[in-house]
This record gives sequence, C-alpha cells and structure tokens, in this order.
Amino acid sequence: MVRGRICRLLVRDVRFSTSLGGHGSDAMHTDPDYSAAYVVLETDAEDGLKGYGLTFTLGKGTEVVVCAVNALAHHVLNKDLRDIVGDFRGFYRQLTSDGQLRWIGPEKGVVHLATAALLNAVWDLWAKQEGKPLWKLLVDMDPRTLLSCIDFRYITDVLTEEEAYEILQKGQVGKKEREGQMLMHGYPAYTTSCAWLGYSDDTLKQLCTEALKDGWTRFKVKVGADLQDDIRRCRLIRNMIGPEKTLMMDANQRWDVPEAVEWISKLAEFKPLWIEEPTSPDDILGHAAISEALVPLGIGVATGEQCHNRVIFKQLLQAKALQFLQIDSCRLGSVNENLSVLLMAKKFEIPVCPHAGGVGLCELVQHLIIFDFISISASLKNRMCEYVNHLHEHFRYPVVIKKASYMPPKDAGYSTEMKEESVKKHQYPHGEVWKKLLAAQEN
Repeated sequence: MVRGRICRLLVRDVRFSTSLGGHGSDAMHTDPDYSAAYVVLETDAEDGLKGYGLTFTLGKGTEVVVCAVNALAHHVLNKDLRDIVGDFRGFYRQLTSDGQLRWIGPEKGVVHLATAALLNAVWDLWAKQEGKPLWKLLVDMDPRTLLSCIDFRYITDVLTEEEAYEILQKGQVGKKEREGQMLMHGYPAYTTSCAWLGYSDDTLKQLCTEALKDGWTRFKVKVGADLQDDIRRCRLIRNMIGPEKTLMMDANQRWDVPEAVEWISKLAEFKPLWIEEPTSPDDILGHAAISEALVPLGIGVATGEQCHNRVIFKQLLQAKALQFLQIDSCRLGSVNENLSVLLMAKKFEIPVCPHAGGVGLCELVQHLIIFDFISISASLKNRMCEYVNHLHEHFRYPVVIKKASYMPPKDAGYSTEMKEESVKKHQYPHGEVWKKLLAAQEN
C-alpha cells in the first residue's frame, strides 16, 4: 500500500578517494574519485521508511549535481507518494520538462543525473512500501501499470505503447520458470576489476589469478592510451585466461572513427567479443561506421554508459551502430527511462549488457537486468552484467555474487541505501576522510 507525503529531502556529496590506488582508471579518466550525489527522501507516513537514491560521479563536479538536485527538489517536496506513482509518467515529465531547468538539459548532463538520483530514491521508497526488492516489484507489476511509468515521447517512431504492451504480454509466457532460474543460478556477470589502465602488470596478474580461482570466465580490459602498451597487456591477459574465456575491450571514448578501426584491427588477434565506447558517445553515425568496419573481424561494438537518454539509444538502434547495449542505472532518468530502452532493445533483438561499478551501480542495475531477463528478453545469449569489486562494503544491502553471477536481491527496495557511518566519513569536504586528505595536500 503506497502512502505518505514527502516532507523532507536531503542530498549529500559523498566521495571515495579511489584515485589513490588507480582504481577505475582508463584512457580518458586517469584519476577518478568514485563519488555520488546521495539523496534521502522522508515521508510523514507512520512506517518511517525512507527512499534512498544516488547518481554516480567521478569526484569534482559532484557539488554541481547536488545543486541540481536542490533546484529540482520543489517538484518532489510535499507530493503524495500515491499521486507520484499513480501518474509516474506525468511526474517523470514534470521533472524533465521544468520550463527553466530543461534549458540546461534537456534530459542530459547534470540536470538529468540529478533527475536520476531523485527518481531512484522514489523507486526505492515505492519498493520498500510494497515490501519487495525492486526487480520483484517490476516483475509482479501489471503490464499496463508498468507502461504507465514510461514517457514514450520522442520514441514512438520506433516503439509505440501498444508494441511495448505486446512485448510484455509475450514475456508473461515462461515468466515463473525464468524467475526460478534467476533465484537458483543468478544473472551471469563479467569482471572489470582486474585490468584498470593504471594497474601494474604484477597487480593485473595477481587479480587475474584470483578471479580465475573464483570462477570468472569473462574479463574486460581497458585500452586506448598507447597501442604498444595495449598489445602487451592484452597478450598478458589473454595468455592468463586462455583462448576459451571471453575477453572484452573498453576504450572509454578515446579515438576518432578511423583511428578506432585501425587501432582495434591491431588488437583483433586477442579475439575480443566487443570494443566498448570506441569514440564519442554522441557520435551515432561514427559508431555505425566502426560497427560495419569490424564485421569482418567478428568484433562487436558496445556502448551506452554515457548515452544521455532514450533518444540516443533509439538512434543507435536505428543506425545498427551497436551489437551490445549498455544501460546505466544513474545516467538515464532512473528506472522509468531504462524500461523504455530495455523494450526498444528487445524489439531490435540487441542484447543488453549493463554498465556497472562506480558507487552503487552494481547494486542498482542488477535489479533492472534480472527484471529484463524474467519479463522482457527471456534470453541469456550474449548477455552479461558488468561487475566491479569496489566499495560494496559501504552499502547496507551489497550485491551478492556466487559463481560469477549476480544473485537476486532479497531485501525490499532498490539496494541504494548506504551505511550512515560511511556517508558521514566520506562526505565532501567535511567528512573525516576528506579532512585528513585535504590537510595532507595543503602540507
């Protein structure tokens, strides 16, 4: 039973100093401090439940997202949760169509990251009030109710609401069995934790050895800064994991289009399944050209973690510009917009392999991809969800990985809640951790 008026909204700037260990480093982001704009919603309901939401950032700039959350807060405060979820499409559109704030979007950049953080908190609260983990809330939802959460504006030339309804209706067949399969075996994952660009060869070898022992069979390596270095590192990792295991490569937007084709052709001997983000995330036709050029090499193109919104995904699908689609739980406008992308991907029969890692991205996106398998895609062919082994200890309901698979969360909510002690210690700039680090930098 959905209840309560949202009477308080708190947003905090939480940062982890991951750059000190080279964690998360790639060809474009050499010193990320994994961070989040972290939102808490409180209601006047007697149950005392709170909604927690976040969006992921890399350190500097988190304070700008916090500002944007506060700028959007008036759309959320004093709203009845029942009214929000009763017309979720209308509420989503209200947030994304603010007549003044949309000028610094629309539906992209800082203002959209802030929208994601707020909506993630609303979904967490809704799922908690229903007493279900978010994936189960979605799986059990009537198809018409589910579709009423989606804003179809700008995508009806590719997917109408009726087509989406037909997809969900077809997904009802075998749904119970697929849910049982997930509960028993989990959703297949791949690891990016072994091969950040800033890691030494010794660290890479050690982490690879440990991952193989733990049963990992799919690995991703960061590339794009230096070709000879890429060849050496890819050879090292391919020799360690052997020819049968799956290898993916990620250039994090480093190359121009011709350079991408030339560079990846020189790495083709290591048999990557895909090259991820080979060029600017906004260059739809560039991705299409790279995709076409790599067909003879049997290498796919993957992208999505920095795609602004459903419209970019629509065009990538229309242009046959990707073979693997990577949703992100905090880049798009929360669950609402991700649902529209999952449905479009199903129509085009393109496998979804979500982006994860960062702060809480694994915790959140596991819900979306488990729901996708049970209710939409009904397939695990060429599908896997990214896993990065950082910062889970700061969450109240951290991911559970067994046999290199995500086990479906059992706790109610969206797994977004962080431990209060962690938030306080890592709040920027006055948390204990940052006080020490900033003082050391001054000296």
